[in-house]
Amino acid sequence: MDILTSKTSLVVLVAKWSTLFALIVLMLGAYTRLSDAGLGCPDWPGCYGQIDVPESLIELKRVESEFPGKVVEPEKAWKEMVHRYFAGTLGLLILSIAIMSWRRRKKPEQKLALPAALLLLVSFQALLGMWTVTLLVQPAIVTAHLLGGMFTTALLWWYALRQGRLFVGESIRSDNLKLLQKSSLLALILVLLQIALGGWTSTNYAALSCIDFPGCYPGNGWPEMDFRSAFTIVSELGVNYEGGHLNADARTAIHMLHRIGALLVFIYLLFLSWMMVKSKMLQLQNVGKLLVIVLLVQVGLGISNIIFSLPLWVAVAHNGVAALLLLIVVTANHIVNHQSNSGDRL
Repeated sequence: MDILTSKTSLVVLVAKWSTLFALIVLMLGAYTRLSDAGLGCPDWPGCYGQIDVPESLIELKRVESEFPGKVVEPEKAWKEMVHRYFAGTLGLLILSIAIMSWRRRKKPEQKLALPAALLLLVSFQALLGMWTVTLLVQPAIVTAHLLGGMFTTALLWWYALRQGRLFVGESIRSDNLKLLQKSSLLALILVLLQIALGGWTSTNYAALSCIDFPGCYPGNGWPEMDFRSAFTIVSELGVNYEGGHLNADARTAIHMLHRIGALLVFIYLLFLSWMMVKSKMLQLQNVGKLLVIVLLVQVGLGISNIIFSLPLWVAVAHNGVAALLLLIVVTANHIVNHQSNSGDRL
């Protein structure tokens, strides 16, 4: 292996591991949010003015004087800080990818737009993390933070796919290639919209607004809903939104719309999977089969959240599998776009 190939392999390897690390950060963020630990530390980036959680008597006395009215809850605070440690490490990994890519900028196969976008995105993610705390978990900010994490994970994987030319073999022309391209792109958009709906459901504490399935309540399949209040993006400043502030009908509207969206996305992804399996591309066929399996797992987790009243591990897994679905759809887009223009360069 020559030095050029070795350096390319290194940046791809770092991108792969960074994608896995980003998935862990997503899961930790979901665990923190679903454990109601999002305000475990009232400041940022530290916790009560230090890099770890204050627990000694001297530290707790300092907290009493510097943060009047605040009570340290070590269990929640550590959940928040561990998430921040991992997020910070992810930021350093992305910085290393950007530096390695820049050093190889004169190489024709080196992509620069994606590393630059990742660096900007993770910087903005840090701001969203800060605003999540300082603006007291405003739903719009928390949802944007979740989406930013999903975008970061997807872009890292997209970079690894393109830079490493992964999941692409011999070019095979398919009669349905253009349709596959459009269908895969639409799938990507739909999955992102559904993730946004899921984030809005979670951050507005609407996950248990309906306690039955497939109806909302036993004997009441179509409940009263307030869509006008359900999607108020701009919220009042200075209000603590932990626990949610929307009325019951608004939360029910959010929950039901998320269910309807899940059904539509489920049907569409099944259709896309069928198209992929029927294609002439072996890699795409395998991705299509994997998509069906992960999709069924995700639906099962979503139903389990309702039936078993939102068990923590199920809710966290629901977030993680949503990210996996996103990565699978990103892979499908990568394969079909490579088939149409293998010489494309970002």
